[in-house]
Amino acid sequence: MYPGVHAAQAPDRAAVIMHETGERVSYAELEDRSIRLSRLLYDAGLRPGDGIVLIAENDPRYFEVYWAALRSGLYFTAVNWHLTADESAHVVNDSGARALIVSAARAGLARDTPGVEVRLAFGGEVPGYGDYERELAATPPVRLEHEPLGTDMLYSSGTTGRPKGVRLPLRPVTVVDGSPMALGISAVWGFGPQTVYLSPAPLYHAAPLRYGAWVQMLGGTVVVLRNFDPQTALAAIEQHRVTHSQWVPTHFVRMLKLPDEVRLGFDHSSLAVAIHAAAPCPVHVKQAMIDWWGPVVHEYYAATESAGMTLIMAEEWLLKPGSVGRPVVGEVRICADDGTLLRAGQVGTVYFERDELPFRYHNDDTKTAQAQHPVHPTWTTTGDVGYLDADGYLFLTDRKSFVIISGGVNIYSQEVENCLTAHPDVMDVAVIGVPDEEMGESVLAVVQLMSGIVPGPELERELIAFARDNMAHYKAPRRVSFADQLPRTPAGKLRKHLLREKYPS
Repeated sequence: MYPGVHAAQAPDRAAVIMHETGERVSYAELEDRSIRLSRLLYDAGLRPGDGIVLIAENDPRYFEVYWAALRSGLYFTAVNWHLTADESAHVVNDSGARALIVSAARAGLARDTPGVEVRLAFGGEVPGYGDYERELAATPPVRLEHEPLGTDMLYSSGTTGRPKGVRLPLRPVTVVDGSPMALGISAVWGFGPQTVYLSPAPLYHAAPLRYGAWVQMLGGTVVVLRNFDPQTALAAIEQHRVTHSQWVPTHFVRMLKLPDEVRLGFDHSSLAVAIHAAAPCPVHVKQAMIDWWGPVVHEYYAATESAGMTLIMAEEWLLKPGSVGRPVVGEVRICADDGTLLRAGQVGTVYFERDELPFRYHNDDTKTAQAQHPVHPTWTTTGDVGYLDADGYLFLTDRKSFVIISGGVNIYSQEVENCLTAHPDVMDVAVIGVPDEEMGESVLAVVQLMSGIVPGPELERELIAFARDNMAHYKAPRRVSFADQLPRTPAGKLRKHLLREKYPS
């Protein structure tokens, strides 16, 4: 299944609605525009396996570009528009993209990308770029003779701080056939023509992008927020009679913090499924959401890498609070550092067992190998640590790497450390995540200063501003603490568990 089926059956049904502006794209329009773009890219020389990059804020064009790539056998990469120009250029260049589409508002992120052959811009004129709307209008809506199914290649940073592309294998199927995994997961949530799915998060993330497309694959309507606001999200549920939605725990926290007279004034009775993922959800927060919305709050655990997936429905979670469920894609294996399988209740690295290697990190065989089990190469991990209970339910306990998850977004501590180390007053620095009631975790930098430099609030503000000037703002520390010496081993490795004990909040 794909949108063209629904364009033939219900051409006027909305495929996408932008809540704040009311902008609406029908299935007929989505089909027409994705066909035109796929033809334009083909005529420009792009072929299956090539890449296309989109840099834009939440916009209906996300889906027409995505579906044009999927019906052309291309790899689609969406860039986080909070990145700096250098970070964004790295993603474009590393992906090897032959086509780049930008919104005029984010065109500054598309500098220094010499390998791109096709450049289009919408929302305003951008020097060196063709006009997206004019180019589409001039291209005939003639479907390609062969439409092999493409996929996304989204970027997930490593502990070295450099974003890495998660390259999924292309399957020998067509866009009409669709992805068996997508169809299976969509069936779990009950997506169909009557689905109205609210997406409150940025579409450059894997879950909002993929789930929105899967809803369209089954003929539903995707309601997109340009930016998350708790009151706006609740108003969207009421106005559009939303049936399905997806959240991160920070969204829950912010909605729960609204005054009761505001929060309880919106009608959420249409909600049949409220999915959450991306970061651990505090037990008390999830319990409060179930108390408010009822047993419709369901959770899955997965990653951009598509290594595997667990699932837990609300009724199960009430019996197993804190669990992220049992596997529905792949089998969960908990292993010691040497790869030995551990028993129920024992904490170790979480691997998903699959029949074949589910992904590779683009241009990084070393990192791909690090994600593989030492004995079973088709067992892969994203570095999480946890345990299985006697009933096979997975509980996550920590991150094996030093990843900080703030508001459902991964922040890689070494990248922040590398940035702050460049400040002339900094001798050494360690970055950790500390508990944050709203964001899940926030970034704390513990800094050892150069001899003779006096710590204080003014220097703290200066270091935070320095980080914000040199990297995406969401990665910068919220707080800076000063220490005489950082705990390093003789080999130079930071003993961050000691810092977490010293700075519990």
